[in-house]
Amino acid sequence: MIIAVDGPTASGKGTISKALAKHYGLPWLDTGLLYRAVGRQVALNGANADNSVEAVAACTFPDSLLDDPALRDEATGGLASRVSVHPEVRAALNKRQVDFANQPAGAVLDGRDIGTVIAPQADVKLFVTASAEIRAERRFKEMQARGATVDYETILADIRARDKRDTERANAPLKPAEDAHLLDTGNLTIGAAVQRAIALVDAKIENRPK
Repeated sequence: MIIAVDGPTASGKGTISKALAKHYGLPWLDTGLLYRAVGRQVALNGANADNSVEAVAACTFPDSLLDDPALRDEATGGLASRVSVHPEVRAALNKRQVDFANQPAGAVLDGRDIGTVIAPQADVKLFVTASAEIRAERRFKEMQARGATVDYETILADIRARDKRDTERANAPLKPAEDAHLLDTGNLTIGAAVQRAIALVDAKIENRPK
């Protein structure tokens, strides 16, 4: 079984995907982490994330970079959004994601184009969302909990900018697959959002042709 979970930043898709993977005993891939690694490598290279050649060069990042705590920083998230605009970068990372999705036992993947590009054949597709203001508030509290000095308005502006880049890019834009189930987490607790996601997956499984 392949479960595709898409949605904008700070929507809760990562938490939900991880919980789904644990619940159904499936391997999980946070595909956004791959783009964050490219963005981080761009920074380490002193390169320009808006330059396609320099961004593609960063796709050869070492696997050890995936464990770098800096991948979760806001700055790295912004770089990830910028490098993901380049079709060449997406092509360089797509095979890795497709291979993960097509494991014999199945998988859970979360990102921004899983249900539309990486695994359009997924058994279940979820599109997780919430308003920009709610997502900014979540990220603000998360960063504060880490001890970071952050400003809510700055985070909100960054989230809106990322949403604009992700939804308006020509190649694999962020959008729900036609057969995706919309899951708005704006007024849900983490536990409630996870239970809602499990219910949606269970319903899809039960209704599959035998």
